[in-house]
Amino acid sequence: MPDTLLFLLIVVPFLAALGCLLLRQEQLRSLIIIGTGGLLTLCALMLMASTPFSAAPKSILGISVSMLIQAADFFLLGVIGYYGYKHRNLLIQGLAVLQFVLLACFETFMVAPGKEYATFYGDTLSLVMVLVICIVGSLICIHAIPYMKEHEHHLQLEGSKQPRFFAIMVLFLGAMNGLVLTNDLSFFYFFFELTTICSFLLIGHDQTEIAETNAVRALWMNALGGAALLVGIMWIYSKTGTMDMQAIISAGPKAALLLPLALLCFAGFTKAAQAPFQSWLLGAMVAPTPTSALLHSSTMVKAGVYLVIRFAPAFAGTFLSLGVALAGAFTFLAMAVLAMGQSNGKKILAYSTVSNLGLIMACAGINTKAAITAAILLIIFHALTKALLFLCVGTIEQRIGSRDIEDMRGLLTAMPWTAVILVAGILTMILPPFGMLLGKWVAIESSSQQLFVIVMLALGSAVTVAYWARWAGQIMSVSSLGAREPELQPMLTRGPLAALLGGAVLLSALWPWVYNRVAGPGPGLANPASAAVMGFMIVVIGSGFLWAVNAMRQARTARMTRPYLCGAPENVEGTYVGPINQDMPVILGNAYFTSLVTEDRLTCWVNMGAGLMLVLMIGGAL
Repeated sequence: MPDTLLFLLIVVPFLAALGCLLLRQEQLRSLIIIGTGGLLTLCALMLMASTPFSAAPKSILGISVSMLIQAADFFLLGVIGYYGYKHRNLLIQGLAVLQFVLLACFETFMVAPGKEYATFYGDTLSLVMVLVICIVGSLICIHAIPYMKEHEHHLQLEGSKQPRFFAIMVLFLGAMNGLVLTNDLSFFYFFFELTTICSFLLIGHDQTEIAETNAVRALWMNALGGAALLVGIMWIYSKTGTMDMQAIISAGPKAALLLPLALLCFAGFTKAAQAPFQSWLLGAMVAPTPTSALLHSSTMVKAGVYLVIRFAPAFAGTFLSLGVALAGAFTFLAMAVLAMGQSNGKKILAYSTVSNLGLIMACAGINTKAAITAAILLIIFHALTKALLFLCVGTIEQRIGSRDIEDMRGLLTAMPWTAVILVAGILTMILPPFGMLLGKWVAIESSSQQLFVIVMLALGSAVTVAYWARWAGQIMSVSSLGAREPELQPMLTRGPLAALLGGAVLLSALWPWVYNRVAGPGPGLANPASAAVMGFMIVVIGSGFLWAVNAMRQARTARMTRPYLCGAPENVEGTYVGPINQDMPVILGNAYFTSLVTEDRLTCWVNMGAGLMLVLMIGGAL
């Protein structure tokens, strides 16, 4: 059974991507996307019964799996080099050539044939990642069907680019499944580089100048991580004589492996867009919103945190582990502060993503059982909610023509259904008993023995609440007066949003069970009393939220009053008498602390600090 499920989870998306690329009929392509998403979801759920498992398939469609991966490795490096040449980027070309030469030497002179070990391996971490990739990723792809139709209508394209777009989206899911299920470092490298190519193509999809600029930045930063990963793999093999990931991890911390493991962590930091590499993920916001949702929630960046969490037992209790914790906590706090200065909804979500990934990295560095459990829980709930929020912002942007949260005031009138879903999604990020807050609680508790880490996590959590509450308040702050417009959305738009929100709420209600499933054997939280408390809190919060929404609906008959502005109002609408009897315009908006928190002012210092953290992390492994 595992062999069949592996084939369906990894190979079928490649075949579906080929179908999307070749079949130009829109309805048929939509059926392929929906069918593939449903099949992947079913296979991921069925995999739960087989975990843990290991498998060693020798061939696929009559072709040796090892030979196929080796050929594909060189092909991908050729593709990276081609795009480096096309965009005249010497750094990308150099990194591609370097990896090509290193890989050729590695495969020719170092790797000894005949070693037998499981090519694929699945445990709780792998299962969680597969569920996130297949369920959340499939919902994003389904939501993209009507979104991309409207997106291309807005751009007034002469010919549709949807076949290429959806082919890469579906291919991405297969690449990620392969990455989290493989137990062979050479296979891991292939899937790691494949995600790099997919993200590059998706970010540059619209082929505008700004899209291509940001795509190239993403390519060279992730190619740098790929080079570090390859050097680390070669180094590990030279010391252990194997590419069996489980054998390397189960051997425990070894001084000789700390530096190559540090290189693997460096690769994870670039892939997860940790400071100072966050600019590639921020730049990815120019891509269509489903791309942003996919990169931020279930694919690209999750590959980075997965890599560090997977190898965390191999450097537990070392200075490298402390370095990872400090670097992750620093990113968590710094990106939360930078998010405070943003009014662009997608940028807030982008900074929030990098921040939360920093929290997950910090958990991997703390490296206790509770901390690793917190990291896995945060992966689950962050994927659900962040995908939901990105898709909501994309839906809103297509309706009101803006992604600025200041323009979302009164959204309950223009888009009542989506506004309620968006606010509910924000609440799941900051309120108990929802999974994100509980995961942060476990993370902070786990860091109690590391002063600098716990201080940064506590401060970052406080700042996070501030910018989320500001956004939710912006939407809920203005009464909906007059008749509301009907919000007509396709089922393929509404369905994924409702499913993602429902998943976040349901899993939060089942949080004790989820915690025990992730934490493994030992004393847990799954008992009738704790489950009842979780359910009761969700019912109370849900009732209060629905009451607030209903109160705003009833406010249509209320009398609107002008805001008190500490001055005499003028007859002219929108002005008041301010200091020195000057007419002042009335501007309603949130505080963004632009005198203190700006990208131009802080980013350079943040990157310098993060760079020092990485030097400390890698240098400590020497």
